[in-house]
Amino acid sequence: MGALLSRDLRLAMRAGGGFGLGLAFFLLLAVLVPLGVGPEGGTLGRIAPGILWVGALLACLLSLDRIFALDFEDGSLDLLATSPMPLEAVVAVKALAHWMVTGVPLTLVAPVLGVLLNLPVEGYGWLVLSLALGTPALSVIGAFGAALVVGVKRGGLLLSLLVLPLYVPTLIFGAEVVKRGAAGLEVAVPLLLLAGITLAAGALLPFAAAAAIRINLR
Repeated sequence: MGALLSRDLRLAMRAGGGFGLGLAFFLLLAVLVPLGVGPEGGTLGRIAPGILWVGALLACLLSLDRIFALDFEDGSLDLLATSPMPLEAVVAVKALAHWMVTGVPLTLVAPVLGVLLNLPVEGYGWLVLSLALGTPALSVIGAFGAALVVGVKRGGLLLSLLVLPLYVPTLIFGAEVVKRGAAGLEVAVPLLLLAGITLAAGALLPFAAAAAIRINLR
């Protein structure tokens, strides 16, 4: 499992489709929104939680089609499916690699972009915490969606249509955590719901994704 994780991380960095592309998109969104909305600090501060979470979500979405597509094209996925390692573990490792390449950098850079959007100081800690809890769910759900479209030519658009509705609860509760934290309100309920989504996705979706891959490889 360690060797597979190391291999996927190296491939993601070499391909340039995860780390650099996601961060560039996140930065562009944070720069363009103030230009379109206007420099009024109060308005930016109110919409900052939602904008930052939408940006993180879309940045994760950009590299989802690479999770299994490259392995399918070179035949590695067939070898992984017949290896002693359970296919569910393969899915979990690939989701972890995607999160480490996209979710972790987005979480770390989000407070810096929060400055551009005039996010209240009280919301920075909650922004990092919500992204740290929510981005693993985005990667696992994305891995499930990528498994459904394995072998489909130009399946990126189909993947987006499949995954985006599943991302909505994570987006809602993640943005709500930041919004309430910035306003000094109680955040326990949305925070627990966000953590519950991540735990449920991590426990269930690797099995569903592995089943989808087996069907697509037949």
